[in-house]
Amino acid sequence: MCCIGRRLKKRRESIQRRDVPVERDGMMKYLSLLGAICVFLGTTACSFFMKKEQPWVPLALESGVTPQVATLTEQGTQAYQAKQFDDAKNYFSQAVTAVPQSGPAHYNYALALYALGDTEQARQQFMEAANLAPGDKVIWDSPALRPYGNVESTTKKLVLPGPGRQGLGGGTGGPGLPR
Repeated sequence: MCCIGRRLKKRRESIQRRDVPVERDGMMKYLSLLGAICVFLGTTACSFFMKKEQPWVPLALESGVTPQVATLTEQGTQAYQAKQFDDAKNYFSQAVTAVPQSGPAHYNYALALYALGDTEQARQQFMEAANLAPGDKVIWDSPALRPYGNVESTTKKLVLPGPGRQGLGGGTGGPGLPR
């Protein structure tokens, strides 16, 4: 082989040797970028699909209650939001006495009891609320009932999706619905 052939052969070999690291660097950059995109998409998707704990807010009572009961519930809600749980308990207790068949009244009373640390009586009131309002998705899906498991009732009704109930705390709907 002549000297020109040897030079061309050496040149091709050096070019091939230089191309390998360039390709490897390019591949590493590509894989690093792909990995970063996967991590970003994964964290974004997780934060989107993870439900945040909804605050516990008292509920408005059903329509048709007397103005006195509505006032008691409103006063109880204001006391609850001001973290005056003893006062809230008293107002909600009076509302439960006035409308004992109201699921939301029992639910509100249970919230105040729970906030005061009376978990056993709160548990009973949460269960009563769920039993009195078998189709009320706000009560059944509330974070307040999670510690007490699934309350099953033979009279449970199917509730079609729709707008949530107006809460007294100013929000609309219940957990998972826009506020």
